Amino acid sequence: MDITFLLNGETVTLTQVKPTMTLLEWLREHRGLTGTKEGCNEGDCGACSVTVQDQDGLHALNACILFLPQLQGKAVRTVEGFAAQDGTLHPVQEAMITHHGSQCGFCTPGFVASLVAAHSNGARDFDDQLAGNLCRCTGYAPIIRAAEDAAEAPVPEWLTDALPSAVEEPEREPLQPESSDALARLYAQMPEATLVAGATDVGLWVTKSLRDLHPVIFLNRCADLRDVKVTGKEITLGAMVTMRKMRDVMAPLHPSYGEMLRRFASTQIRNAATIGGNIANGSPIGDNAPALIALGATLHLRKGEETRALPLEDFFIAYGKQDRAPGEFVEKLVIPRQADRLKVYKLSKRFDQDISAVLGAFNITVKRSKVSAARIAFGGMAGVPKRAAAVEAALIGQPWNEETIANAWKAWQQDFEPLSDMRASARYRLDAARNMLTRYFLEDLGAETSVLAVRP
Repeated sequence: MDITFLLNGETVTLTQVKPTMTLLEWLREHRGLTGTKEGCNEGDCGACSVTVQDQDGLHALNACILFLPQLQGKAVRTVEGFAAQDGTLHPVQEAMITHHGSQCGFCTPGFVASLVAAHSNGARDFDDQLAGNLCRCTGYAPIIRAAEDAAEAPVPEWLTDALPSAVEEPEREPLQPESSDALARLYAQMPEATLVAGATDVGLWVTKSLRDLHPVIFLNRCADLRDVKVTGKEITLGAMVTMRKMRDVMAPLHPSYGEMLRRFASTQIRNAATIGGNIANGSPIGDNAPALIALGATLHLRKGEETRALPLEDFFIAYGKQDRAPGEFVEKLVIPRQADRLKVYKLSKRFDQDISAVLGAFNITVKRSKVSAARIAFGGMAGVPKRAAAVEAALIGQPWNEETIANAWKAWQQDFEPLSDMRASARYRLDAARNMLTRYFLEDLGAETSVLAVRP
């Protein structure tokens, strides 16, 4: 596989690249750029963060789970490339020095990369921007002070690269299709291939499980799979829409969902992870599926020229098993427009960048003080993301009051028999799920229940 991209402002053309070589490995072992560090090698610690620029702007990504072919036609900068050619430091680098934001320096390059991206985009939510970077020495206070100090400085002219689309690209093998049509033809011929979207999960198959993924088909060139369409009737999201874009679209329409997506992994992961990959992964503790099920989302699948649609909850059959045939891929997701009655509650041991013990999504419609409709779905309560059908039935048609919620108590056990594991016991999960319904009811009455909003 041949690829061309910019590295710290210079054109790089690589021939016969191993498709699953990570950018981190190539930078350190083949390019001698050791400023980018290897920490967890799974996208959690942020020590490997770099910036990647494409048509959507400049963003921080984890180099440890970013495969080289995903860089085709893009511009990469590492910590060695943030200063000007004459040695003038980036405002973020200057501020990190001034505020003593670095001690041992191991994690510093990743912090600088994340802050350079935030600075370029005018982002001021520094706690969120740095949720994917772990500091081992100085703590966050001096780093946040550095970020605040650099925020008013202009973006350096030398940092904005001419987009690599202007660079003549070599012919690519047909492992990077340019459209969903091309993907459909290729995948039908190679149903045994591994599809790579954002690689935030597949990357770990290589770095942690040491799996050989050959053959591999990369979806990052399928521009039509990144389409977003919002009408008065529905929201259509292509499979390659990132979690960052997903949040931009959904937060104004369903703020509680948007708030959950703020806690979804980290900035670096949200910049790469896709909605199609997240759904196709089929994780029983994935945070998106319950919310989308509660909204009544429909999944569209494609195999060759044939397409089909099914309710998202029907896609998940059993643990590790989804309703997807060989050669069939997730093409898009369609969500009906509706009044915002959605609340999404994520329960995890850490606030940021943690896997949920329980995630509950509630979409309950009340008319004339009675429940007229209910869609309730959970992650972490079964082997698949699952609707609480018995609980829904116990609510619909009943008065919207505490007695109805109490009478639904036994219905929870009809819907779920959760397991105990390192994140939570089965009883804790069941009690937490029940309490989430009470929380939804209290919030609907106007009570403040979020720990982020309650004040003494």
